[in-house]
Amino acid sequence: MGKTFAEKILAKKAGKESVVPGEIVVVKPDYVMSHDNSAAIYGKFKSIGAERVFNPDQVLIILDHCVPAANEKYATNHKTVREFVETYGVKNFYDINTGVCHQVVIEKGYARPGRLIVGSDSHTVSYGALGAFSCGIGRSEAAAIWATGEIWLKVPYTIKVDFKGKLKEGTTAKDVMLYLIGKIGADGALYKSVEFSGEGVKEFSIADRIVFSNMSVEMGAKNGYFAPDEKTYEYLKSRGISESDYEVILPDEDAEYQEIIEIDLSKVEPQVAKPHTVDNVSPVKDVKGTKIHQALIGTCTNGRIEDIRAAVKVLEGRRVNPKVRLLVFPASMEVYMQALKEGLFEKIIEAGGIVMNPGCGPCLGAHEGVLAPGEVCISTANRNFKGRMGCKEAFIYLASPETVAASAIKGEICTVEDLK
Repeated sequence: MGKTFAEKILAKKAGKESVVPGEIVVVKPDYVMSHDNSAAIYGKFKSIGAERVFNPDQVLIILDHCVPAANEKYATNHKTVREFVETYGVKNFYDINTGVCHQVVIEKGYARPGRLIVGSDSHTVSYGALGAFSCGIGRSEAAAIWATGEIWLKVPYTIKVDFKGKLKEGTTAKDVMLYLIGKIGADGALYKSVEFSGEGVKEFSIADRIVFSNMSVEMGAKNGYFAPDEKTYEYLKSRGISESDYEVILPDEDAEYQEIIEIDLSKVEPQVAKPHTVDNVSPVKDVKGTKIHQALIGTCTNGRIEDIRAAVKVLEGRRVNPKVRLLVFPASMEVYMQALKEGLFEKIIEAGGIVMNPGCGPCLGAHEGVLAPGEVCISTANRNFKGRMGCKEAFIYLASPETVAASAIKGEICTVEDLK
């Protein structure tokens, strides 16, 4: 019987001929990523008596969650992180002027086929879009890797998602991913590796694939993997990464899957996740007319240049409803610069939107757009739990950049089609 991607890469990283689901393996990740929480990880690191970082080149830190610092607590944490990287010789450090960690890890070429990356953020699963095994870990685990270079992982069972058919016009990768999460539930892939496959995969760009991998954790997955193909190789080549710089690891054709889920792309329509769980999903038409106060485009899920272009296509020549605040957060400074060059920001501002600095912003309720009691936000982010955007009495809907932009124009939840 053949092996899945997760079984093959974890066997290789553990130095074993083969592994089976449920087996515990000890591995040395290629990178351990962390962000603003690096200050807390440093505290754990000191508390276990560590005196040196095992491999400074394994450590990857990006400040993104509350940038620039909104208060003294965040500022002190950032200061601690800067002192840590200087003291221990950590070169892979990106300060507040770079972007959201997951976008930066991909843009800077850390995420590659065949790599094993762990991070103290649940959306570390994003790098599976490029054929890596990546997963979130706890702060104590991150501190232990800083000290020892190692971590243990349990080999996950694997679910295969088989995409068939083609997307209908007006439907996006975000709609498909919300549909999938709604179908299997927030725990439908708990501690499973998910392999996205099938003829329909050709429909999706690298930006689209990042959406799927990023939100895999919203159905409980340990990893969300796309087999590298020509689109992957072209993307990496555009980043100056040649095929000799990585190793492609593919699942065997006769691999054994715990479950195979078929999704007919042609039957998916624009979707929305309703308050207060990501799996509370329905077609946008079911909540059409729901009044909104804020619209957010950005985050590690949908803050790429492709997302901003899609939103501007909807906004151009229209005005944001005067009762709505439209906030646009580019996922990185590179995305910011590209949008600036293409004149996209000018069009957003002309429409009445506000362009913010790259960062996580209000997604986690840290700053720059938190909600008030009773307010409703439609967002391109990945979570809509109570209190997620800073207020337990607010309501968050999740949708595609196109749906969020259209809703900002109308002042209520709707699709692009409803603007015609």
